[in-house]
Amino acid sequence: MNKVCLSGRLTKDPELRFAAGSGTAVTRFSLAVRRNRKDKNTGQYESDFVNCVAFGKQAETIAQYFQKGSQIAVTGHIQTGSYTTQDGSKRYTTDIFIETFEFVGNNNQNNNNQNNNFNNNFGDDLIPVDDGDMPF
Repeated sequence: MNKVCLSGRLTKDPELRFAAGSGTAVTRFSLAVRRNRKDKNTGQYESDFVNCVAFGKQAETIAQYFQKGSQIAVTGHIQTGSYTTQDGSKRYTTDIFIETFEFVGNNNQNNNNQNNNFNNNFGDDLIPVDDGDMPF
């Protein structure tokens, strides 16, 4: 079985292109996925950088709604390949071909604006509610 589930942040804006001939949308992006362990020297979490490819409507949606730093969860499969460069050397590739994706997290800028609008609309006269007061 070849199945991958990853959650991370885009390292740069997704690149949307259209395949010659078929016109199918193809989006490529790199995903930074945090490891579960910290570096012994720095105390920082290490990350892996995984190349991802999406096709069709998913490709268009990812290109439209995600940008560098956005969080995304993806499922898909690993696909390897190779090509020969102009100088004759062989290069190998490993990509995650996206089957599904989900929006994860939120846009902090949008949340700050929503919170400011909420406070401006209702002022400081909100009454805190104790969970014990709830009938359920």
